[in-house]
Amino acid sequence: MAQKPELQPRPAGPSDAALVVAARAGEAWAREALFRRYIRMVFGLVYRLVGRDDETEDLVQECFAQALAHLGSLSEPQAFGGWLTSVVVRTVHKALRRRVISNRLGLRRQREPLDVESLLSRSAPADVVAELRCVYRILEGLAPRVRVALVLRRVEGMTQDEVAAAMGVSVSTAKRLIVEAELALDGAFDSSKPRTQS
Repeated sequence: MAQKPELQPRPAGPSDAALVVAARAGEAWAREALFRRYIRMVFGLVYRLVGRDDETEDLVQECFAQALAHLGSLSEPQAFGGWLTSVVVRTVHKALRRRVISNRLGLRRQREPLDVESLLSRSAPADVVAELRCVYRILEGLAPRVRVALVLRRVEGMTQDEVAAAMGVSVSTAKRLIVEAELALDGAFDSSKPRTQS
C-alpha cells in the first residue's frame, strides 16, 4: 500500500479559511491564492485517477471551476483542502463515466495505452514492469467507481473512511468498492501466474 505523502509546511499568508471567506466575497486575489496553493495537489490527484492524456488539464480546470462555483456549500472554510479533494474525486468520476459511455457508443477514440516504461526507472526489473502493465490494464477495465476507490485506497493511501468521504458514499459502499477492486487485481494476478504441473 502506498504511504501517505508527508504533510508539507503550511504556506505563509492567509489561512485557507480566510481565503475561502474572501473568495466568497468576490475577491479575485483570494480565488487565485487558493488555486496557486492547491494546483499541484489537484493536478496530481487527477493524474493518478485518470492518467496523463489530452483531457487532464481540462479536468483540472473543471475541478477548480466546480470548487470555486460552489464555495458557498462549504460549511467549514478551514476544511477547504479535504473538501476540494472530494470535488476532484466527484468531477473525475463523472468524467470517467462519460468516457465509458462515449467509448461504448463509439463517440470517442480510444486512448493509446499508458507507456509504463516512461513512469519507471530504466533499471526497474522486468517483473516489476510486467506487473505494472497488468495493473494499468486492469485499472482501465474497472468500472469508474471501482477504479476511483482503488486509486484512492492503494495510491493515495486513504483509509476506508477517507475514501468514503472523498467519494461521497457510505463507508460500507467504499469498502465494497475496494474489495471489488482488490478481487479484480487478485484474479488478474492469479490468472497470470504460471501454473505448475502436479
